[in-house]
Amino acid sequence: MSESSLSDLIAVAAGRRPADLVLRNTQVVNVVSHEIYAGDVAIAAGRIVGVGPYHGAEVIDIKGRYICPGFIDAHVHIESSMLSVPEFARLVAAHGTTAVVADPHEFANVMGTEGLSFILRTAKHAPIDVYVMLSSCVPASPFECGGTELSAEDLAPFLGNPWVLGLAEVMNYPGVIAAQEEVMHKLHMARDRVIDGHAPGLSGRDLTAYAAAGIMSDHECITAEEAAAKLREGLHIMVREGSQARNLAALVPLITPATADRFMFCTDDKKVQELRSEGQIDHIIRSAIGLGLDPILALRIASHSPARYFGLRRTGAILPGYRADLVVLDDLAGCRVHQVFRRGELIAEDGVCLRPRQPREDHSPMRSSINVHWIEPKDLEIPAPPSEDSSPPLIHVIQVLEHRIDTERLILPAAVTNGRLAADPARDLAKIVVIERHHASGEIGRGFVKGFNLRNGAIASSVAHDAHNLIVVGMNDADMLTAIVRLIKLQGGFVAARDGRVLAEVALPVAGLVSNEPSEALAESMDQVTAAARDLGCTLDQPFMALSFLSLSVIGKLKITTKGLVDVEAFRNLPLFARG
Repeated sequence: MSESSLSDLIAVAAGRRPADLVLRNTQVVNVVSHEIYAGDVAIAAGRIVGVGPYHGAEVIDIKGRYICPGFIDAHVHIESSMLSVPEFARLVAAHGTTAVVADPHEFANVMGTEGLSFILRTAKHAPIDVYVMLSSCVPASPFECGGTELSAEDLAPFLGNPWVLGLAEVMNYPGVIAAQEEVMHKLHMARDRVIDGHAPGLSGRDLTAYAAAGIMSDHECITAEEAAAKLREGLHIMVREGSQARNLAALVPLITPATADRFMFCTDDKKVQELRSEGQIDHIIRSAIGLGLDPILALRIASHSPARYFGLRRTGAILPGYRADLVVLDDLAGCRVHQVFRRGELIAEDGVCLRPRQPREDHSPMRSSINVHWIEPKDLEIPAPPSEDSSPPLIHVIQVLEHRIDTERLILPAAVTNGRLAADPARDLAKIVVIERHHASGEIGRGFVKGFNLRNGAIASSVAHDAHNLIVVGMNDADMLTAIVRLIKLQGGFVAARDGRVLAEVALPVAGLVSNEPSEALAESMDQVTAAARDLGCTLDQPFMALSFLSLSVIGKLKITTKGLVDVEAFRNLPLFARG
């Protein structure tokens, strides 16, 4: 703020000049003093002047509704919504979100620094503030074959951008604990910035070492005991409630007036359909209040706590001199959003963003990201090993968990047909294949998974955390190949196939991750491809999101990448065949 602007603000606050806007007759939710009181909110030059009897050039009668600070999503991968940055921002703005802290980890893994630049460039068209944390683990692990690698030297130039806040989730916690050289370079680079963590299940001396490295938060807590241990080590806790991972109910009991400043809300990964039907941070606030959390505390965790954590000065509260990022609620406990203001400008009302959409050409990257070696039917086959008797070989199998991104590890007898391992619908045993899609290397990982309950057909995706290679699950090789070929022709997306025919599809041509379509059109297409997966017998609530996390080799017990099965706990590759 310039010196003259500051003088003008003081003059309005002192009553010597009229405000630009006065929101009359409000119930102010003060998340700092923890109280609610009646008053008029005066705004000048995009900032809150004060609460009281002010006059303004424009007056809006709020009619006794509640007014609170704009919501902040403390950690989100916008790409998981499959929407362009401006379209995502339009959608969440209508739900009261005025700022997000994005980790463009998916774009970075596919497009490298071009992906980071892309999200920063397209965020300029957004109706909300889009801050960026620099993706720290590209690739996520040595078991990944992604589009690129990002070193500390690659990331450092971005720290000069005012919209870049620090280093995103440091998933390589073994590398932190072992003080690996490249990890240390990145931590040192960001030593004066915010450094987010990602340490599922970490405890004891390892957790202490992780915190000592300067890492400040974690969003992977799934139990109150885990979160309490991390609080004791000084970490801030991001309470995640997304589409696949939902941890709110387990962690709410830890949130008290004494600990509220150490908690934030985040969605991490949330798909477009649920953003439209449930909302974003407003949904978490409603759910938290429904679980017994004090409404003012819930609103504080959604605004003031993340603003303080990320160093967003004069943001996240209704106080003099703070940014006029405000949400008007019809109902406090229900967190029903009526109006949303960003810097004093009305940007959304009654569930509709008032900012127009940007032209499609502003959303497209510079190049294609699907580059796959020619695929033959034999590339999907898994020969059965020689056997001295007729007993089937034992294999390691991934067990999918509903609404979880971690997995279990099973050992089961394989099904063998004509000397090759095969899927077995009767036992819910599907084949899974991961195909390298960045360098046309021809590298393919093959395995088996339990939990999809497919009866027939196949489903495929180019969204496969974190390297985002092509991933397909199916009950026969022919349908798996049909789905893969169509996925390549779409330049990325989701496909469901049966009997050699594509049943439904979604095109994601932007890095194989994101659509150019409006949210309503994308949501409709996603509903269709999800319905097709269910028609194949799939019983998972989010089949494509569950599929997308099966190659994430840093969480769970067993995952699969282009290099084959990964024992996540031992951090090593695991052979498909198990010892008897």
